[in-house]
This record gives sequence, C-alpha cells and structure tokens, in this order.
Amino acid sequence: MAETAITQDDSASARLVQEEGLDAVVASVVAPVIEDMGFRLVRVRMIDHNGLTMQIMAERPDGTMSVDDCEQISKALSPVLDVEDPIAQAYNLELSSPGIDRPLVRRSDFETWSGHVAKIETAYLLDGRKRFRGHIVQIDGEGGGDSVLIRRDNAAKGEEKEVTIPFEAISTANLVLTDELIREALVRDKALRKANGMDADENGVEEE
Repeated sequence: MAETAITQDDSASARLVQEEGLDAVVASVVAPVIEDMGFRLVRVRMIDHNGLTMQIMAERPDGTMSVDDCEQISKALSPVLDVEDPIAQAYNLELSSPGIDRPLVRRSDFETWSGHVAKIETAYLLDGRKRFRGHIVQIDGEGGGDSVLIRRDNAAKGEEKEVTIPFEAISTANLVLTDELIREALVRDKALRKANGMDADENGVEEE
C-alpha cells in the first residue's frame, strides 16, 4: 500500500481539537458532507436549552461564511442527518460562522490569530492547572508545530508568564473578545468578502 505524504498545509488544516461523545458522533456524520462542499467543519455542539439544538460551526478555507453558505450546508445536511439519525430526539439545526471570538481548532487558527488573547483549557494538568489565558506568542514543533506558546496575562507573582501547551493536551480553545481582535477581524473579513464578491454585511448565521 502506498504511503500518503502529509504536507505542512495538511497538518495546518487538520482539526487538532475535536469533539467527544455524542458531539463526536454528529461530527463524524456532518464533516464529510461539509468538506465535500468545499467548507471546513469548525465545531459541533449539542446544546440542551429550551429544546435540543445541534449547533454546527463551519467556514470556507479562507475563514469567510455567508448566510447563503449556511443555507446550502443546511439543505445538504438535512437528508443525511435524517438517514443517519444520530440523535434519538427532536432537535433544531443551527448553522453559523465561528464568530469573532472563535474556537481555535486547527494549527492554522493559532497561526492566523497569533498575537491575540486566547483562553485554553487542557485535558490534564500543566504546571498545576488546566485553564490558561494569554497572548498567543508562537507555534513550535517539527513539521509545522505541535505546541503553542502563550504569554499569560494573569500570572501571579512567582509564576511563569510564558507556558508551552502541547496541542494534544488542548480540550477547548477560544479567542477572547478584545478591541484589538474586533478591529483586526473586521478588517480581515471586509477584505476577504470584497475579494470573494460577497456582501460585507452578511453575518453567516442561519437557524432552522
């Protein structure tokens, strides 16, 4: 059997932070459909609040996502979910873009938003803690990176301000909404939408 080479681009676009349990089951059903349409799955989350909601975040490879994109994905997923039937009870399907304070699930996400503040929770203790908050400083490791270095903005006296977190230890990671992040996100989004001929006012949210 021929071996398939994993390029740096493949490594950067692979989801390093993935779902568990029922969320993972749903992700295994919807991810192939979304990817076949030319989009990328960001996150699946089942939310039980005033009824069960299947929340799916997705985006184009360049990070954009329009209302029309959400509608297309929703229409493609509905018959697949009906056949696979991964959820035993009634639910609402919600498609959206990741948003400004987006989940960081790929190495490329950490690279793109380097310099901004992130909240990271690990699956096991690192330096005696599981929760970290700080500026993304750099990505380290062979073949494009297997860890992220952050500079903590809430380190107590005597604690290390910089900590290296292996990607395999991360259970969740999100950008923190700051004025700097909002400004850069809006500038990037406007430029990308203009380049793609998309409406800059579309927020990429669709619910069913």
